[in-house]
Amino acid sequence: MRNQKTRQVALSGLLFALAMALSFVESTITPLLGLMPGIKIGLSNIVVMYALFFMGFGPALTLAVLKAFFVLLTRGAVAGMLSLYGGLLSLAVMAILYRLPRRPTWFILSVSGSLAHNIGQLLGASVILSSNLALAYAPVLIISGLLMGAATSGSLSALLPALSRLGFKTDPR
Repeated sequence: MRNQKTRQVALSGLLFALAMALSFVESTITPLLGLMPGIKIGLSNIVVMYALFFMGFGPALTLAVLKAFFVLLTRGAVAGMLSLYGGLLSLAVMAILYRLPRRPTWFILSVSGSLAHNIGQLLGASVILSSNLALAYAPVLIISGLLMGAATSGSLSALLPALSRLGFKTDPR
């Protein structure tokens, strides 16, 4: 029992480090891709999805909160708050869908999480601005959520065989 708990803590730490590294990489390549403000690829969200699907809600929630704290420290209070709003809503939507009797595909879970993340950020921006003006950006973020959700789903699906060969859990049962 103790060995399993130690293993989960160690894996959580590794996943957090990976999420931070992916977040940093993403923040450096996003401007090079010429994406509009607020649009991110979602590389670090792959880590949160893995944690949710293969470790459970608790570790995934911890990673989402730590990710937002990292964003707060590296990009400021507004970015941290938007990351927290988006991350928590995304995680909640994916967790609810994942618990359905007929579990959706990775693609549906990822796209739903991506769209929820963008909606959470729009709601957070509305709170910060004390205005619904931020919601005018919704069409852009919905389209990007569909595209980036598909990309993160494909990335997770491509990584699972390699993770399985390394001994990581890749069967959600």
